[in-house]
Amino acid sequence: MTKIQENDARQWLPQQPPFVMIDRLTEVTDVHTQSQFFVAADNIFVSDGRLVAEALIETMAQTCAARLGYLNSLDGMTEPTIGYIGAVKGYNIMRCPRVGETVTVDVDITGQVFNMFLTQATARVGEEVVASAEMKIAVTQDTIKPQ
Repeated sequence: MTKIQENDARQWLPQQPPFVMIDRLTEVTDVHTQSQFFVAADNIFVSDGRLVAEALIETMAQTCAARLGYLNSLDGMTEPTIGYIGAVKGYNIMRCPRVGETVTVDVDITGQVFNMFLTQATARVGEEVVASAEMKIAVTQDTIKPQ
């Protein structure tokens, strides 16, 4: 298991502000990744003091992207690889996080077929699960240079 100390997840993401939906990558193992995201009032996905439901899916997907970028950086790659959400299944939202809360996202890889990763993702605030989903993430060989 690799615990990642202080970092800025943007270095491993193809997404750029204002579309960055994770702040820190905190853990990466062979099959598990964890990230954190602070819900700021000026976030483009905040409405009426809450993060909208669609943003939670993006936070889960960006956790997958940061994982790939981090692992690639260990191999000397400096440009993040581009991936796409191939499918979302069983998306359950218990509640949308409020401004000022920190969302922790855990993603477990449950399978892989070529460049398609099958994942189970959970978002929580503290110990409270606020959303979960199964996702298929397709990874390309394309990269993007961070700004």
